[in-house]
Amino acid sequence: MSPLRWTCKSTRRLARELTHLGCSASSRIVGVLLHRMGYSLQGNRKTVEGKQHPDRNGQFEHINARVKAELRAAQPVISVDTKKKELIGNYANRGTQWLKKGAAPRVNGHDFPDPSVPRAHPYGIYELTRNRGFVNVGTDQDTATFAVASIRTWWRTQGRRAYPNARRLLITADAGGSNGARLRLWKWELQRLADECCLSISVCHFPPGTSKWNKVEHRLFSFISSNWRGEPLVDYETVVNLIAKTTTTTGLKVSCRLDRRRYPIGRKVSDKEWAKINLFRDAFHGDWNYTIQPRRRG
Repeated sequence: MSPLRWTCKSTRRLARELTHLGCSASSRIVGVLLHRMGYSLQGNRKTVEGKQHPDRNGQFEHINARVKAELRAAQPVISVDTKKKELIGNYANRGTQWLKKGAAPRVNGHDFPDPSVPRAHPYGIYELTRNRGFVNVGTDQDTATFAVASIRTWWRTQGRRAYPNARRLLITADAGGSNGARLRLWKWELQRLADECCLSISVCHFPPGTSKWNKVEHRLFSFISSNWRGEPLVDYETVVNLIAKTTTTTGLKVSCRLDRRRYPIGRKVSDKEWAKINLFRDAFHGDWNYTIQPRRRG
């Protein structure tokens, strides 16, 4: 097979190849000819979704119907997820910002830290009704207990005041991660939250490979990333302040808090504990759509 098929050619290398074939041409001429032939420099495009679940569209329609129904009933609807973990320290952060010439921040020449370097785990909650964001920045582990603790903190500090007549809460979440559809601990912690708040908690998971459609991604996380682009996240205070200062022209407001509590990994939910969860699966894809009712006290 031709070696050219497996080689990335610049205009200079293409010019040399043409010269070897007896056609003298400069790299500039090669560039002009490529443009005339319809070629241009292009990067990768993230459009291939891979194998799609046969009920993907059906789940999207199910989520849409549930969300609309809850919004009409003035019940709270939140979209949740964990933003990618961030290194805390003098490390490069993607993006650029306007600065005077030569004033760019000096950061470490590599970003391969040892395990002792602190990380930030921002767990985001986006309210569809009020266009509000809440981010709980964890300093320990991104576990199911941390995910539900973040939702609990949002409810105690903002949710119950914003929705005094709430009887139920609808959560849209990814199928994996700390709020994964298969995690027993996620459901166990939601049961505890339902009991504490006396709320019926329903969850609708997006099908695998479709997390970008979850509203927290493009209505909260994307703006946070834009707000801190090019800014080294040197400490936790910087992370919290940059997140809290995120706004948009459409009225998004974000609040943020730092969570230094410990969330050990490896917590298992026993069969006995699992049997006590008051869980009701929907008729359509009960593995993705379910409701956890508060248990009666006493």
